[in-house]
Amino acid sequence: MKNFPIPTKEQVSSANQTIFDNLNGMVGFVPNLYAIFAHSDTALSDYLALQNRKSSIRAKEREVINLVVSQVNNCSYCLSAHTQFAKMNGFTDEQILDIRRANISFDPKLDALAKLVKSAAENHGHASAESLDNFFAAGYTEANLIDVVIIIGDKIITNYLHALTDIPVDWPLAPELEPATV
Repeated sequence: MKNFPIPTKEQVSSANQTIFDNLNGMVGFVPNLYAIFAHSDTALSDYLALQNRKSSIRAKEREVINLVVSQVNNCSYCLSAHTQFAKMNGFTDEQILDIRRANISFDPKLDALAKLVKSAAENHGHASAESLDNFFAAGYTEANLIDVVIIIGDKIITNYLHALTDIPVDWPLAPELEPATV
C-alpha cells in the first residue's frame, strides 16, 4: 500500500490553512484524517459542511451512529476518535462498548437507533423491517430517518478514507471489542 502523506499547514491551500487554524483552536490539533481531506482544495470544507449541518439528531445519538458504523466497518481511526467524543457527551466506557455492539441496555430508544444503524450499515442500506419498525416505535420520525442516513454516509466517507490511506491514528486507541457474554 502506498504510504499516504499527511499534509502540513504549509502544504495546503490558503482556504485549508484557515480550516487547519480553526481545527487547532477547537480540538488542539489537526486530526490526521481531516488533514488527509486537505489534499483536495475543497474536500475538507465540503466534508465539514456535511458534518456540521443542522440535524434533528442530537449529539449523543450522532455518536451512537458514528460508533456503530465505524464498528461495522472496522475503522480503528473513527472508533478511537468517536470513543473520545462519546465520553465528552457523557457516555461511560462500558456504555461505549455496548453502543459498539449495538446492544444498548441502558436506553431503549438509543438501542432501537443502534440496531437500525447496524442493520443498515451491514446490509448496504437495506435495514431489516424489524429494525425500521422498532426505530419508529421508539419515537423517531421520518425526518430523523433522513438525518440518520446522512450521518451514516458521513461516517462511511471517513471510514473508507481511513481504510484507503491507512494513516496513523492520532487519538487514544479504542479498546478491541470483546464478544458480549450472555
